[in-house]
Amino acid sequence: MPSLDHPVDTLILPGLNGSPEGHWQRHWARDNPESRVVEQYDWACPDRGRWLEELARQVEMIGRDVWLVGHSLGCVLAAHFAESPLAARIRGALLVAPCDLDATETLHPCIVRFGTMPLRRLPFPTLVVGSLNDPYMPLDRLRRTARAWGSDLIDIGAAGHINVASGFGRWAAGHDFLELLKERSALAPVGDSRLFTHAVAGAGLALN
Repeated sequence: MPSLDHPVDTLILPGLNGSPEGHWQRHWARDNPESRVVEQYDWACPDRGRWLEELARQVEMIGRDVWLVGHSLGCVLAAHFAESPLAARIRGALLVAPCDLDATETLHPCIVRFGTMPLRRLPFPTLVVGSLNDPYMPLDRLRRTARAWGSDLIDIGAAGHINVASGFGRWAAGHDFLELLKERSALAPVGDSRLFTHAVAGAGLALN
């Protein structure tokens, strides 16, 4: 449980198989006492209903508005959560390397029970950070998905799945994207990415 000195304001959402030690999401959770990883009962065989139940339980338990930081299938979880009554408590979501469910089920057949890809506009501010060569999300689908969600989109070049395998450990520069989302949420309407124009150059590929 978080201490009273550090109330949780950020929930971290890993994807399929969870984020292993060394993944930037685990580093972020340790580095920031105001954040918490939403631990799912079964990381290997994701079930949308059960994952949504656990996220809802965490949001209710915190009892205050929170930010979401998703990776891969965790981004899809955040998009599905937009249909929950508790979505009103989401201040915004940083969605890194979202996976396309069709691609994920091809690469990991018979273990992902997440239904269809959510493609409705999300009711909270979002920033999608993607890669030019992500095996889980072709670039054209990444662009269409971000547009459907009403998200701002930043690609950080050929960065794979933005995970440990593609060289992303602590990824301190990723914090800049979360801060940009927070600033932009206060200053600009969703869908206006002009705030990012001068801030993005060089920020995404700093791996440590």
